[in-house]
Amino acid sequence: MDPFARLVKRLRDARVRFVVIGVSGVNYYARAGGQIFTTLDRDLFLPPESANLLRCWRACLSEGLALQAGEEPLGSPLDRRLADQVVSHRALVHAVGQDLQVDLTLVMAGFEFDPVWRARRLFRLENVSIPVASLEQIVKSKAAADRPKDRLFLASHEDALRALLGEKPPRARKGRRS
Repeated sequence: MDPFARLVKRLRDARVRFVVIGVSGVNYYARAGGQIFTTLDRDLFLPPESANLLRCWRACLSEGLALQAGEEPLGSPLDRRLADQVVSHRALVHAVGQDLQVDLTLVMAGFEFDPVWRARRLFRLENVSIPVASLEQIVKSKAAADRPKDRLFLASHEDALRALLGEKPPRARKGRRS
């Protein structure tokens, strides 16, 4: 089974609430191979809830993923106190394995978790339902984040993203005559 599908199954079995966001989320909306975007990791957006975060960490560990904060191990014990600290700082945790890297984030620029959760779509991968944020929310979040890598992604793939969103490309401006 695909390592990500296996992790998602484990997360869902553990009743972890999450949605896939970022470039990996955009890829679920691609209609053809040429619309797939390259990314090194998967991004999971979780609500800022310590109990949910603990269930997520335990599911990741059971799949053989190491948990890291920055370049360091997350720490131990993996308990409510540590989860409370991660939630209060909205810290990013990486779940890293041999064939899988997943960023566990409590932040999605411009959005709170519950509206994203309500607007999610489910996609199937190897008979596993994968909750993915709406394409519109993912694109708006990338624009709101305004990081150089997000600006580059949006500019480089503007036409493909418009097509996926069902938007018409902007009309070319006619040049002025001198």
